[in-house]
Amino acid sequence: MPFTVHATKKLLDRMGRKAAPAVLSSTALGGWYANLVPWRRPLVLLVNETTLLPVLMPLAPAATLTARFPEALAEVLRMHGTDERFVAAELREMDEAHLAKTVNRSVTGILVDFIALMEHRRASGDEIDLLETARRLGHTPCSPLYKSHTFPDRALKALVNERLGTV
Repeated sequence: MPFTVHATKKLLDRMGRKAAPAVLSSTALGGWYANLVPWRRPLVLLVNETTLLPVLMPLAPAATLTARFPEALAEVLRMHGTDERFVAAELREMDEAHLAKTVNRSVTGILVDFIALMEHRRASGDEIDLLETARRLGHTPCSPLYKSHTFPDRALKALVNERLGTV
């Protein structure tokens, strides 16, 4: 089943790929937004359009980014204590990736904000652990979530509970 990654032009260029029309993601989490983090060892920051949950992964090898993403997502979901039934269901639905242009300026702004937070942390000399950084960013208040769950990790938990019918 398909899922869509809305990539910035900078990332599409770095991957040597062209954007295709977006398809409706069949996953519970929905679409993802991605931007290049142009450090010495380039990273990609992906943010979920629904929950704003961040996932960080190495860019290299760029040609396999979308194929590697489901496992990186599963690692982040498990780190957040997500029910394994939900993780398995997401992975089952993520067998076909589509790269599209960014269309949601709000989520693109969150990508920029999260990268700025990462730059600040890196400038302080802290080692950047991808999972730990994703966890910290996942507990950052985000203005698009202020009227609901405020934090991406809380939005994730609410979505999982709704999907699994738990409280």
